[in-house]
Amino acid sequence: MFCEKAMELIRELHRAPEGQLPAFNEDGLRQVLEEMKALYEQNQSDVNEAKSGGRSYLIPTIKFRHCSLLRNRRCTVAYLYDRLLRIRALRWEYGSVLPNALRFHMAAEEMEWFNNYKRSLATYMRSLGGDEGLDITQDMKPPKSLYIEVRCLKDYGEFEVDDGTSVLLKKNSQHFLPRWKCEQLIRQGVLEHILS
Repeated sequence: MFCEKAMELIRELHRAPEGQLPAFNEDGLRQVLEEMKALYEQNQSDVNEAKSGGRSYLIPTIKFRHCSLLRNRRCTVAYLYDRLLRIRALRWEYGSVLPNALRFHMAAEEMEWFNNYKRSLATYMRSLGGDEGLDITQDMKPPKSLYIEVRCLKDYGEFEVDDGTSVLLKKNSQHFLPRWKCEQLIRQGVLEHILS
């Protein structure tokens, strides 16, 4: 059936919850590209027949195949673009290091794109705010207070605060720390924000 494989790629993304990245469907994408190649070759032979043999009754079939080609292309580009948007959102959510479970769902080219995006974002952040740069990935939501109470979920080791003091982050220990210093560790699953 025309365009069924391409539509299945789109349905697969639609079924995935927002903020999650389904596994890259290389087989599905390959099948769509093979279908597109077959449609193109059929169109080429029919166009040559219509031109040389004067078979104008082939024109509606050629137009139908061409529309199928365009639809397959749109679906393929939409699939790849949506995946890139999800991968970009993962950089803002998890930071520069992705969990292995997410890396497993990415194609090699997507991993390369993620690394290039990560480098570009880091270069941009270093260019802001003088010598130290400005981390624009912090405080994704405006904070209500500058300090928060956190519980350590894993043994992390020494953690240095702005005033030069060090805090030992051990499993199940609780601390009152600056929000902006903790946000990255909260996203990585090292700390948990305690809501009072």
